[in-house]
Amino acid sequence: IMSDNSVKTANDVAENFEPKILVFACNWCTYAGADLAGTSRLQYPPNVRILRVPCSCRVNPQFVIRAFQRGIDGVLVAGCHPGDCHYTTGNYYTRRRFLLINRMMEYMGIDPKRFHTRWISGAEGPKFQQVVTEMIEEVRAIGPNRKLRDDMKVTVNTDDIVASVEADTKVVADNVQCFCIQFLRFVYFSLDKVCFSA
Repeated sequence: IMSDNSVKTANDVAENFEPKILVFACNWCTYAGADLAGTSRLQYPPNVRILRVPCSCRVNPQFVIRAFQRGIDGVLVAGCHPGDCHYTTGNYYTRRRFLLINRMMEYMGIDPKRFHTRWISGAEGPKFQQVVTEMIEEVRAIGPNRKLRDDMKVTVNTDDIVASVEADTKVVADNVQCFCIQFLRFVYFSLDKVCFSA
């Protein structure tokens, strides 16, 4: 049973919620587009953190899952337009991988609106601003990330119940995480074998 104070606190958190968004940005296109948005003084919310990667295909889905575990509310993987990749086919791999991770996130109970893949070139500063702003608003409407969080703890008055629930939850969470990692590895190796054998 929730007290009036805890209900007010939950409502205050929801009203003051500012989502944390992590952007994995391709060094050659999207990072340059983000830089252009900055030098053009285009306004977008400050709660976006940009992580530059050599290519969008360098982003392993485990990085995305780990970001959600560490408290990130939304993840954007952005790279060159298909056909314009600096490494020729990197963004094709990205596209295939993240179609699969969207399905996996649905299976794990994470709202797929928390994760986006976009193609933004170095000359598209306004598009970067638009995509990031729209994503912030979409994630703000969904609310805080409560799935897979490392820092979420169960608090109950009885110590024995807390201990048993935490132990059971940890076993289940570890098993789900191991299953997801094994599933992703299987899919990657299967895709790579199909791609390289063709």
